[in-house]
Amino acid sequence: MDFSDLLTGSNSGEEGQEPKKKSPLQSLQVDLDFYSESIKEISTEMVAEGYTLFPIFIATQHEVSLGEIILDKDELDTKWSINASSLEEFIERGVIKDDKKSNFEKNYKKSEDFMCLFVVVPEGANFVFYPYK
Repeated sequence: MDFSDLLTGSNSGEEGQEPKKKSPLQSLQVDLDFYSESIKEISTEMVAEGYTLFPIFIATQHEVSLGEIILDKDELDTKWSINASSLEEFIERGVIKDDKKSNFEKNYKKSEDFMCLFVVVPEGANFVFYPYK
């Protein structure tokens, strides 16, 4: 999924309703551009040190019990926090089913060019690949 697909939510503007509010994911794009260099550095280290070939970064505005926090929105005065994780942890924790592992690996974009994000919002969560700056 492309990041722009998430930005264009499907709120139909019915009569009598307030105009469509800005998606919180627009603030995520701003934060990701700010975090880009740090995330790329951590991704490179995770691969180089043999931790994983598939780094996954969890973007959330709330506390989650997945991965390890690397960029804290409260400390950095941003809107989104980022946790670092891996395909292996996602499988171990049951977020990705074992039988979907090869499909995930096939669709995973080069970690040198894209950050793999698991974006968590109140409506659910989804994987997104976002290019580094």
